[in-house]
Amino acid sequence: MRCPWRPLRAGRTGNDRRPARTAFLCLTFASLLGFVGALPAHAQLVAVAPPPFVPPAPPAPTPTPLMIDQTVSSAATVANLGSTFLERLGTTNGFSRMLRTNPAGGGASEAAEAPRYRTWFEGYGITANNGPLGLFVGDTRKTWGGVAGIGARVAPGFNVGFSVDQSRTSIDVPLALQSATIDLTQLGLNASVDSGPWTWASAVVHGFGNIDSRRDTGLGFATAGYNARLDGVLSEISYYWSQDQNRIVPKAALEYVHARTGSLQEFGGLDPVMATAATVDRMRVLLGAEVGHYWIFDQKILDLSAYGKFVDNLVQNFSDITVSLGSQSVTFQGIGESRYGADAGASASLSLTNTARVYVNYDGKFRAAMQSHQGTVGLELKW
Repeated sequence: MRCPWRPLRAGRTGNDRRPARTAFLCLTFASLLGFVGALPAHAQLVAVAPPPFVPPAPPAPTPTPLMIDQTVSSAATVANLGSTFLERLGTTNGFSRMLRTNPAGGGASEAAEAPRYRTWFEGYGITANNGPLGLFVGDTRKTWGGVAGIGARVAPGFNVGFSVDQSRTSIDVPLALQSATIDLTQLGLNASVDSGPWTWASAVVHGFGNIDSRRDTGLGFATAGYNARLDGVLSEISYYWSQDQNRIVPKAALEYVHARTGSLQEFGGLDPVMATAATVDRMRVLLGAEVGHYWIFDQKILDLSAYGKFVDNLVQNFSDITVSLGSQSVTFQGIGESRYGADAGASASLSLTNTARVYVNYDGKFRAAMQSHQGTVGLELKW
């Protein structure tokens, strides 16, 4: 192999070091060529390519309590509808001694009551809202319903009644982009016993229905359908005091309600979730009084009354709810009312004859984070 460096030109002196330097460079170059030639052929030609780029896998979606706020709201709503029906049984079925034993006015005797049976029909509307509480972002509720009932005086001072309540409730949870509709049927029984100015009365309700929910996921709506059940009992004792055409009726009651909403599986939308059933158990004491006055004119009776109650929720138990999305899940607890609260309302009743009466009622519930307002229009017939 010929060295690439040329020999020393003529005319250079012997002291010039270029020949030695040239010989050293040629030897080094030849050694490198020999090492490269000794390598395998494929090692000389293959270039090492960088590994292909693999994007990282997106994190698994994680469920949050916010995804089923409507379930929490539905369980609380069913319990409240049961309580409302229990307390309304007292007004329409004869817990009010004035309406039951004195159709001719507060001074009339029970013996003057000729009609033995009664029936009533009501239409009502309720608006309610629950503010934020813990992980719950708050909601608004609207209910429309109707009641039909029948009652009888089976013996002097002993009355019984049966009624049916059918309602539809719309729930809106705007901050969670959710809504739900509850169709609920309630069956109610009541009985009352009078002894002098004292009255002891009890009522029992059983309810059942269906809930349809809807959640905006951003890529369509996730929907679900599940059931609702409730059972409740109310026992009340009252003392009827009257003078002239005025009355004061102190009352004390103990109420228990158990409500349950079934498990759900969403369909459609982005990341549909599953949720376990929810239960609510509540026992409370209600202490208050009713005051009223009536007027007689043109053989008609106009009666006005108002009431107030102090509410103490002695026991409130809420089951844990687990929300699942794929392999991920989160568990949290439902919401309840504040320990203490108040109920208040008013009523206007017009007895057209000894056997026909029309009335309007207002009932309000006031808690730390929840308020409810109900208006009722009713007709009662006796025979």
